[in-house]
Amino acid sequence: MLVLVINSGSSSLKYQVRDVASHSVLTEGLIEKIGMGNGGEGDGEIEGPRDHAEALEQVDAAIHEVLGDRTLDAVGHRVVHGGERFGEPVLIDNEITRAIERLNPLAPLHNPANVLGIRAIAKKWPDMPQVAVFDTAFHRTLPEHAWRYAVPDSLYTNHGIRRYGFHGTSHEYVSHQAAALLDLPVDEFDGVIAHLGNGASVTAIRGGKSVDTSMGFTPLEGLVMGTRSGDLDPSILVFLGRAGWSTEDIDSLLNRESGLKGLAGSNDMRSVVEASEAGDARASMALAVASYRLAKYIGGYHVAVGGAKALVFTAGIGENSHQFRTLVGEKLGALGIEIDAGLNSRRSKEPRVISTAESLIPVLVVPTDEERAIAEATAAVVHSAS
Repeated sequence: MLVLVINSGSSSLKYQVRDVASHSVLTEGLIEKIGMGNGGEGDGEIEGPRDHAEALEQVDAAIHEVLGDRTLDAVGHRVVHGGERFGEPVLIDNEITRAIERLNPLAPLHNPANVLGIRAIAKKWPDMPQVAVFDTAFHRTLPEHAWRYAVPDSLYTNHGIRRYGFHGTSHEYVSHQAAALLDLPVDEFDGVIAHLGNGASVTAIRGGKSVDTSMGFTPLEGLVMGTRSGDLDPSILVFLGRAGWSTEDIDSLLNRESGLKGLAGSNDMRSVVEASEAGDARASMALAVASYRLAKYIGGYHVAVGGAKALVFTAGIGENSHQFRTLVGEKLGALGIEIDAGLNSRRSKEPRVISTAESLIPVLVVPTDEERAIAEATAAVVHSAS
């Protein structure tokens, strides 16, 4: 089965065509500056495609060059927020599209763009099966004591304010890969998975299921990220509001100007590491803050899973920054974790162990592949519906 995987942003459309049977990538690309003008603030002459439908025409042309007479069988969409309704991938129809749209207030930067991609596909290929694969779905197994906030129940019942968790497609995929590397059935895998990229989250896995995760109502909670603050005292928001900051100002501060960027001046981990190694005190402190925050979560989630059988690093930073992995590992001696310097610095695209033989908890690096997971989930849903 040939599956087109779509990840729609407000002004971008990332795509990949996968042959599910062979696990191969036939083509991939990124369309940017959708609907954006050259005058700043979205004004001026449109530079890129006028809308997602026009962007899809470019995708279609690029795909046709590679596929020739072969045709797509289905489209799988990464949808960021599934709320409480969606706990698994689902075949899309008009009602499902509207239901995803009703979740826009929970993910205003993501779900509206996801819906634009869905509608663009439906307009161009009305008979093409489409499947929504939700970032939040894997975390629907969180127990109530983990997803509840200590606020009046009316905030949950009237507004859906609770912890949802994100990066679920990655965490689920990596759980299966890590269990296989350890020669364990996935339902016997208890571990802690650190998905570290510009957005970062860590998840406690018990019996192959998510039982706690660092991101919450939105992807802002939890770890120090590229431009997001992660955890902070909520009274800071009250203080800033009373000082005259608007909600838009605060949102921009916490989501776009904080994290590594706020601490070190850059949200690129490679640049921060290089600056730290060159003696930049701000960069060194940023790494210390970020690694300490992650180490605290790992320690807590070791307890949450009843004793982790593995600590797993994944995603861009988790897979590629041996320096950051070292900083985190150095803080986990109390858990008996020992990272092997030679294994840790070795580059590989394969899942691997980077801890010493004496480490009480194996430390793994497992590349994530969310597009593959989305393609396989899409194929499974379409097959079951046929």
